[in-house]
Amino acid sequence: MAQLTDDVFAFAGGLMPIEQALALVAARIPPIDRIEAVPLRAADGRVLAADLFAPVDLPAFDNSAVDGWAVAHADLTPGAATILPVAGRLAAGHGAGHVAAAGTVTRIFTGAPMPAGCDTVFMQEDVAVLDDGRVSLPPGLKKGANARPRGEDIATGTLALPAGRRLDPRDLALAAALGVATLEVRARTRVAVFSTGDEILEPGTPLAPASLYDSNRFSLMALVARAGCAVTDLGILKDDPTETAERLIAAAADHDLVVTSGGVSTGEEDHVRATLAGHGSLVFWRLAIKPGRPVAMGLIDGTPLVGLPGNPVAVFVTWAHVLRPLLAALAGTAVAPIRTRTVTAAFAYAKKAGRREYVRVSLATRDGVTVAEKYPIDGAGVVTSLTRTDGLVELGEDVTAVAPGDPVTFMDHRDLV
Repeated sequence: MAQLTDDVFAFAGGLMPIEQALALVAARIPPIDRIEAVPLRAADGRVLAADLFAPVDLPAFDNSAVDGWAVAHADLTPGAATILPVAGRLAAGHGAGHVAAAGTVTRIFTGAPMPAGCDTVFMQEDVAVLDDGRVSLPPGLKKGANARPRGEDIATGTLALPAGRRLDPRDLALAAALGVATLEVRARTRVAVFSTGDEILEPGTPLAPASLYDSNRFSLMALVARAGCAVTDLGILKDDPTETAERLIAAAADHDLVVTSGGVSTGEEDHVRATLAGHGSLVFWRLAIKPGRPVAMGLIDGTPLVGLPGNPVAVFVTWAHVLRPLLAALAGTAVAPIRTRTVTAAFAYAKKAGRREYVRVSLATRDGVTVAEKYPIDGAGVVTSLTRTDGLVELGEDVTAVAPGDPVTFMDHRDLV
């Protein structure tokens, strides 16, 4: 379990700039220290715990890149066709150590070992087979053409995959090609997820007066699982300070991270922040971001706890810009950068300076220009503003107004999940 000290973070003031919070997370949160060996078939999406160096050359021997004819380039007639007899035939998986006689060609197939003495391969479609069995090789082919030398891909002892890399199918292909059957990876980050509030009900139960179905917990569990974590669903915390404290403390004891939604504002029934203040340490809360300002991060017995806002849109925004980088730090890898593109605003918007805001938009094309159209309802509790839009427009701290026609920075929802 990642263990943090109470003085990991230090910030005095009101709203913490999000970049400062992220810099602290990246610099100070150590990755979990549990490491396990997994077979290649189970390594996709896992984080490599140690550098992998090539144990063999790849390829392990000189071989042909095409079906064709292997020859010593020195036997070719410069500027004219060369006619040579055929000395043999080599298929993939056969003929290792075969030595070609000088002044001959060898019929060879893709992946077959190059005969000793040969250094060039003519593609079969470029070669004419004569009636007497000899072949005519056209002029102009460079020495070494269509031949793959030993170690061309990667040489023995060369760094193949660095520690901290989140493995994907390309990496597994390289490891397999090097003959590596298992990889040392960091254990999955164990994340406990709660929702909070007396008004929150489990989907599928009768909807009581003044109640809402829990949506945040399900989106968070899916997002955290997509990040490669092991998720524990700990249900809904009612608005009881004693129960909240007991359950959060218990969750922190056997998880690497505890995540809640709701309960981190200043209301009398917001008990998550109070639990941190009374039973752990509150290291920051209230970020200069909208939606999502009331984000609390603290420690309970060295285990980080993140309290996200209660509104679904704020949960999504703070997931993308706060929780996602934190999970990367715990996993010992770099957070994947969010791809952005510049589009043209098709809306007017005013905001306060000093905080970063995210506006839900859909993209459209007008006169060949990609424009961002703002969702008509602003509320952070409007779930359809996420399902009926394409992404977010990010407005920096120094922006106070957007006018139609202004260039703005767009982030696709698909890159945030």
